[in-house]
Amino acid sequence: MQPHNYQAVMNRFVAACQADERVVAATLYGSYARDEADAYSDLDLGLITTDAAYEDFVAGREAFIRLLGEPLLLEDFDLPNLVFCIFPDGVEVELALGHESQFNHNHGGPYRVLLDKKNLLAGAIFPRYQPPQAEQIETLRRLVYWFWHDLSHFLAAIGRGQLWWAYGQLEALRRYCVNLVRLRHDFSAAANGYEKVEQAIPGEHLSSLQATCCPLEPGAMLQAALVIVRFYQELAPLLARTHGITYPAELERVMSNRLEKLCDARLR
Repeated sequence: MQPHNYQAVMNRFVAACQADERVVAATLYGSYARDEADAYSDLDLGLITTDAAYEDFVAGREAFIRLLGEPLLLEDFDLPNLVFCIFPDGVEVELALGHESQFNHNHGGPYRVLLDKKNLLAGAIFPRYQPPQAEQIETLRRLVYWFWHDLSHFLAAIGRGQLWWAYGQLEALRRYCVNLVRLRHDFSAAANGYEKVEQAIPGEHLSSLQATCCPLEPGAMLQAALVIVRFYQELAPLLARTHGITYPAELERVMSNRLEKLCDARLR
């Protein structure tokens, strides 16, 4: 069951799709389609146009959205087939756009048919997106190497007493580790940082990183950096070796020495 305001938006969406000759089908996907919605869930809607009308529809999509209500936020965040909206009553909508000859990329997983003018969705499957293997390997390579680049920035910031910059770099280092855990758990899944991480991996796999959420204080931040580096060292070499990436052992030595020297200097 959806809250009344969400149901009202969905009803307006179906009516707008029915009235628009360019639209051939509409779906509900996401947590409401999976019967997993809670009070914080948004409304994930899919829309399929004719091939001929797709570009015209995308260009004028704002006018279509306004048939659902006057949005306070209407953005695509540079994603070609998605639109994100927030309405005054708090309803949040993610609208995925596709066209007849290419619509399976709209979303992944279970869905419910809201409208199907041409019986287009009979037996249709929306596979979950899986990044290509080569793309995943490049993602891993960047995590393995860029970690040390951001550690260099962290050390420079701490050394200069620029604590907010240092804290930002500490957060970047922690995110690298979260993504490494994600890839170790499922190398075919996207490395999306903290997004729904509790659903992606067991919480105990990140438990040692909890202590690195520290105060904005040099000593605490240096101690957090040591924990993060050790966490990384337990993950990165094995992952790199498993997927044919040369691990930067000499870079690790240089950067680890810099961190240890800075820690020693702070303790004196």
